Amino acid sequence: MIQRRRYRDKPLSLILRLLVMVSAGITMLLIIFLFGYILVKGIPNLSPDLFSLKYTSENVSLVPALVNTIVITLAALLASVPVGICAAIWLAEYSRRGSRLILLVRLAAETLAGIPSIIYGLFGMLLFVIFLRWGYSLLAGAFTLAIMVLPVIMRTTENALLSVPDSYREGSFALGAGKLRTVFSIVIPAAMPGILSGVILSIGRIVGETAALIFTAGTVAEIPDSPFSSARTLAVHMYSLSSEGFHIKQSYATAVVLLVLIVGINALASIGAKKLGADGSKQ
Repeated sequence: MIQRRRYRDKPLSLILRLLVMVSAGITMLLIIFLFGYILVKGIPNLSPDLFSLKYTSENVSLVPALVNTIVITLAALLASVPVGICAAIWLAEYSRRGSRLILLVRLAAETLAGIPSIIYGLFGMLLFVIFLRWGYSLLAGAFTLAIMVLPVIMRTTENALLSVPDSYREGSFALGAGKLRTVFSIVIPAAMPGILSGVILSIGRIVGETAALIFTAGTVAEIPDSPFSSARTLAVHMYSLSSEGFHIKQSYATAVVLLVLIVGINALASIGAKKLGADGSKQ
């Protein structure tokens, strides 16, 4: 009754509530439609040939692309996560808040986060492929992706650190802990769910990337024998199959595997974030 009376007094609140509900419903329907379309088109085309260890033009195996996806993702995260977290710690904990330098760094990070991936691909090709003479290689692709996701990791980590109440820091200082120990023992564990969310976003962007990798890692459908060998990921593999036009059904099957991989990674990361959040609240 009270809620109905409030909506009668303020009809704009009712309109906004309905708009929010309709928007949420449309979003859920679109997600369900996309998932259903990919699964319906792809699952019937899954076959043992797609999971052969070696790629040929007949079986168009996705196993080399799957291995390359995992390797490039791990390499990109190893290169970007430590740098992004350390930069965020400096911005949130050690820099003077409100200074022009900090505002400039944040503006640059937000600008870099919105740049199209093909620009990063051209930059990676000029720097890693041509200037450093790495050629089209797994290493060039991984470093290009590391640069691409670095602003995302840095900004999400900084926001997570800033969301930690100052009372946590003050309590640690009152117990005699120093700045460094406070940051790594109190602040970072409390902000870990937010930090992990940034890593999840980065993993999703890395796994689904095509444009940047075509210009840097190449499209060779083999498991590389060295970091300087060319390699294709699942997203590039799916793009190549669909653009050639001869293996459209197999490209749908590859999309199913890619979807399962992304959902699995996000689920594991979400479970880890909840566990870390629960452990942090107990502490």
